[in-house]
Amino acid sequence: MTAVSCGDLVEVVYTPDMRRKTFHYVLNTPACAPNIALAVGPFEIFVDPYMHEVTHFCLPQLLSSLKVSAKYMHEAFEFYEETLSNRYPYSCYKQVFVDEIDEDINAYATMSILNTNLLHSTAIIDQVYITKKAMAQAIAEQFFGCFISMQNWSDTWLPKGISTYLTGLYAKKCFGNNEYREWIQSELQEVVKYEEQFGGIILDPSQAPAPLPIAANTPAPAPRAPDPGFYFPIKNLHTMSPKYIEVLRKKAHLIMRMLEHRIGQELLLQVFNKQLSLAANAAQQKIESGLWSHMLISTNVFAKAIFTVTGKDMSVFIDQWVRTGGHAKFSLSFIFNRKRNTVELEIRQDTTHQRGIRKYVGPLVVNIQELDGTFKHTLQIEGTMARADITCHSKSRRNKKKKIPLCTGEEVDMDLSAMDDSPVLWIRLDPEMTIMRAVQIEQPDYQWQYQLRHERDVTAQLEAIEALQHHPTPPTRLALTDTIENEHCYYKVRLRAAHCLTKVGNAMVATWSGPPAMLAIFRKLFGSASCRRIIKQNNFSNFQHYFLQKTIPVAMAGLRNAHGICPQEVLAFLMDLFKYNDNSKNRYSDNYYRAALIEALGATVTPVISVQQGTAITAESLSIDTKAILEEVTRNLNLEKLLPCYKYTVSVACLKVIRILQKFGHLPSNPHLFRAYAAYGQFIDVRIAALEALVDFTRVDGKWEDLEFLLDMAEMDPHPGVRHRLVRLMVENPPFERAHKHRLDKPDLVDRIWNLINGMLSHDAKLRCDLVDLYYTLYGTKVPFCLPIPEIVAITKPKKAGPPTPEREVKAAPVQYVKHESIEEVESLPVSNKRKASPNRDPPGPSNPGVEHGPELKRQKQDERGIPVPAEGKVKSEYYSDNSASLPGIMGTPPGPVGFEPGMFKKESEEHKPKSDSSNKSKKKKKDKKKHKHKHKHKHDHKHNKDKEKKEKDKNKDKEKDKDKEKEKGKDKDSSALKIKDETLSSASSSQSPEPTATNEFLFP
Repeated sequence: MTAVSCGDLVEVVYTPDMRRKTFHYVLNTPACAPNIALAVGPFEIFVDPYMHEVTHFCLPQLLSSLKVSAKYMHEAFEFYEETLSNRYPYSCYKQVFVDEIDEDINAYATMSILNTNLLHSTAIIDQVYITKKAMAQAIAEQFFGCFISMQNWSDTWLPKGISTYLTGLYAKKCFGNNEYREWIQSELQEVVKYEEQFGGIILDPSQAPAPLPIAANTPAPAPRAPDPGFYFPIKNLHTMSPKYIEVLRKKAHLIMRMLEHRIGQELLLQVFNKQLSLAANAAQQKIESGLWSHMLISTNVFAKAIFTVTGKDMSVFIDQWVRTGGHAKFSLSFIFNRKRNTVELEIRQDTTHQRGIRKYVGPLVVNIQELDGTFKHTLQIEGTMARADITCHSKSRRNKKKKIPLCTGEEVDMDLSAMDDSPVLWIRLDPEMTIMRAVQIEQPDYQWQYQLRHERDVTAQLEAIEALQHHPTPPTRLALTDTIENEHCYYKVRLRAAHCLTKVGNAMVATWSGPPAMLAIFRKLFGSASCRRIIKQNNFSNFQHYFLQKTIPVAMAGLRNAHGICPQEVLAFLMDLFKYNDNSKNRYSDNYYRAALIEALGATVTPVISVQQGTAITAESLSIDTKAILEEVTRNLNLEKLLPCYKYTVSVACLKVIRILQKFGHLPSNPHLFRAYAAYGQFIDVRIAALEALVDFTRVDGKWEDLEFLLDMAEMDPHPGVRHRLVRLMVENPPFERAHKHRLDKPDLVDRIWNLINGMLSHDAKLRCDLVDLYYTLYGTKVPFCLPIPEIVAITKPKKAGPPTPEREVKAAPVQYVKHESIEEVESLPVSNKRKASPNRDPPGPSNPGVEHGPELKRQKQDERGIPVPAEGKVKSEYYSDNSASLPGIMGTPPGPVGFEPGMFKKESEEHKPKSDSSNKSKKKKKDKKKHKHKHKHKHDHKHNKDKEKKEKDKNKDKEKDKDKEKEKGKDKDSSALKIKDETLSSASSSQSPEPTATNEFLFP
């Protein structure tokens, strides 16, 4: 066994019997406590051949994969040192690959702990991009994150943003500018989507932004920073949703990139260099020098550093984008004025009142591609609507042939026959993505087609593809087909064009002529020369073709004919791909390709047309196509057991297809297969795929046991990554919709999630926050639908204990004129439903449910069998949790979670042992304080029972004579009795009843 920790290994000391050894590490650079780590295991050790200060550790039999995966890691070190003009801040670096960790990357001072699943062999293509970027991210976090760490929780955006920004620069060097720009665009879209769904992300909530100068006369608005409308506190990492933290990192990266455009990349890198130089100097000093603060970074320190280096005051930028959440949303439309030869632009911000969207004031760049070239215009946006007349530099010449210059300086021939009189070919808004924004541009379909064909920026091409989905015309079809075939086009644009052509083809199904879309392209690229139907042997040396070969079958599988069914020709084509797949002479693995083919089979499946009620699904009842799909999927799933592929990608795809077949009625809906694959011991990706199917099954067909199975796994599975991913899957695909009655919406579920959040997961903040997300998804911030409404619970709650004052006397509730029959009905209700009080009524705090409930349950059962109720002086107050917390969103109601029922904690009661004596003493004190509040109710209880007995006797003796007298005498007594009965009736009707008992007494155990 080897122990790996931060710093330099000084010595290894063995005990005399040679059975134990001690590793001594020394870290001479100051480090924060969260940046210290320890990894112990039977590691194989590999010293980097290019940089001897770097050591790699992996688990047994993975050394060959480790050598391949870390082959070019030294390049990242060299790149960062050169870019930052600063040496790596530590004396060594250790990379440890371990199994069953939650995050793929965990950076600590001088070492990183990474996931074993990042390792790959030379035969793997897809994983290379992910692994290279992950290792680069871990090294970048050594500079910003470990060596320079955040000063406060609210400054976490700086190390996250700077390290990801540096990783992006390295990714640009490794994978090219197109890959980098596509990554930036996808991150921007993810941030926009999250903010519009949940609210604006505030990177630094520690202080509110400075008030705007315009609003000097008006009172300063309340600071928005502390409460941007989220259902969780955003000032501490341990209370933030994991999804929020993930998107926060992406937004921090984009804000860094915005800063780069404001002050220039060179100056921004100088700011980083200055921070590293100050920190390196401070690290050499002793703590008494007071310089160690330079090793911490905060928003204010960063803003001052920018000012020192550049002379630019960025406080307005910080207030606008760091201390304020949200993004801008622009809608651009334009008209060409032929007489004046101008483009009349209109930019609107109509949706500033919507969640996550804010008004933008400042400069905005508009690029207009004209016949004579690309022209850049900067507009000043001030209001919610901005208009501008921009004079065109060229005039329309549809019939003249001339090369048209693009923004890159390249000149191309264009077919201008589709144009009108306007010289404008296309318009782009904020092409460099220099602000946080969403953009919607209204322009004709031919301009989108020109943009797709001739614009050289990949982000513009991807925007054009997105827009062309809504213009299913023959020219669109042709533009997309040409893009897929264009070898000079970036491969991700070609893949996106393939999926877009599927949607366009389905929309044009009535007028489509010829073979299915993309069939001819695929056969042209990958068919053998002698017979196009037979596919060539696999050769993945051309990576663009490899990704196309994977994606086109999946895109084609989405095609549908006029009846909404996948064309027979497409299915036959996919079956041929399985038949003729030959990877014998290929140096790369085809596991991802085979997984894509199985995914394509799943995409061809459509719902069963007609099913007779009550008929069982058998092999004979399956259609020929479905049977062929099922046989192919089963064959591949079984083959994986004998010849497993990298990361079991084929098994993952098979499980997904089986769930699709179940969902669409081709197979009986059954969770047992997925439970077997979700068991601990299977590979994590297989487990996640099986759990995804189980989550979907639970939503569609699941019973309470299925939901309990998922919750048990989320709570007790040994793998932390599985626990986290499972709850995320349940958040994305919840078992039921919020505020709708459902068979799975039970108080037990509320109870279980609430208890996990408030008491059981103090050691696992991430899973706790996942469950908070799940609770919010299911119930929002209001009282769960399955629990009683707060008003009824507030009435049934006894008042807080206190000195006996006239105000605290039990007052008669306003008497409602209830018929006598309804009272008799209440009396016949079960005992446990007659008293409705929340067991959790203490001030908010983590609850510890289920403790000391075993004896209480036995006591209650004895009372119900008829054992006399103790005298008033000995009446105990009911049991409650010492540390209960109120439900979110109902702070106006009395303290404690509103709507909880006594039976909610019974499930776990027998599993817990009694608390320690100290907790018992504190509980007794609380009970003694609350004793007298039950006395009043107890009196009402006896009075009520005596009245009832008296009435029965009088009615039997003389029904006619004393009828009027009884009414007068019982009026005062009935008022108090009615109060209790009315409360119990309302609370009893809102929850399920336990087993009925014979007694009619109100028991207060």
